[in-house]
Amino acid sequence: MPMSSSPAVAVAVASAAVVALAVANRVLYKLALVPLKSYPFFLAQLTTFGYVTVYFSILYARYRAGVVTRDMLTLPKIRFAVIGLLEALGVAAGMSAGAMLPGPAIPILSQSFLVWQLIFSVLLLGKTYSLRQIIGCLLVTSGVILAVASGANDGHLLSGVKLIWPLLMVVSSAFQAGASILKESVFVDGAKRLKGKRPDIFVVNSFGSGFQALFVFLLLPLLSNLRGIKLAELSGHLNGGAECFLNVGESPIDCGGAPFLPLLFIFVNMAFNISLLNLVKMSSAVVASLTATSAVPISIYILSLPLPYIPQGAELSASFILGGIVLLMGLILYNLPQSSKESKTD
Repeated sequence: MPMSSSPAVAVAVASAAVVALAVANRVLYKLALVPLKSYPFFLAQLTTFGYVTVYFSILYARYRAGVVTRDMLTLPKIRFAVIGLLEALGVAAGMSAGAMLPGPAIPILSQSFLVWQLIFSVLLLGKTYSLRQIIGCLLVTSGVILAVASGANDGHLLSGVKLIWPLLMVVSSAFQAGASILKESVFVDGAKRLKGKRPDIFVVNSFGSGFQALFVFLLLPLLSNLRGIKLAELSGHLNGGAECFLNVGESPIDCGGAPFLPLLFIFVNMAFNISLLNLVKMSSAVVASLTATSAVPISIYILSLPLPYIPQGAELSASFILGGIVLLMGLILYNLPQSSKESKTD
């Protein structure tokens, strides 16, 4: 059935907010890792515990205001625990890889998120997609690949980068895609348990971030081994990260841009995650992912420019524009009005 104009406008406004925040989030993600390049796990810890503090504060306020009900708070926590584990692995792996990758490479490698998301939505939610939607998603992925692979004037964008880092970014996207599909399942299952009323987004965000903080802490010794940091050195590593973040003491590396850039990233990242989950609640995880993907060419273009603390730039060719056109064609194709036959299978 066609949507009424009011929900359609609401989804359009939410989508525009997601695109704007997605661009800011991707650019600041790389900028935040400039001063903390040697301390990605400290930034992961800081970001995660920032989530817990802010999200639970908002959740408490919404509970007192009556927006969040007691029934929402008593939803089963096992899915939240799995979401937290996946997001902890995704954040730690992503920040480790992001610190070692050139800026424009991060958005393109992150597009594996959409592929993983389609796979997981079929396996976990039992969804099916029409040929038109599958082709649309393939065009989106092809567009961003074309924009980056042929867009840098220095040839191969990942030349000189060890294979482990791009692979780790792809694995990070798999963890995050699994978490996003589980969040969608929480909304669907929660609506059944709450008699048609979907759980508040801050219930999902708060409990998910709480378990994420727990798992980031528990998995830190294991994850730190990926960067060759021994358990005995972990405490000193985190202390060094704190000093670099505060930009105090005599750090052996240049911590210029801290703490402003990391704090700005954390703020924008929270706003992006809230807006993205709101769009998931209004539509679906895949639609939200496709919307965020439309910000990729803009992010790549900005990251190719000389930026504060990243003076190296890259001239993008006309193929970048072609890639953007292919991406938008994919988005349009996926979001074309469905026929009644397609609606039965989507």
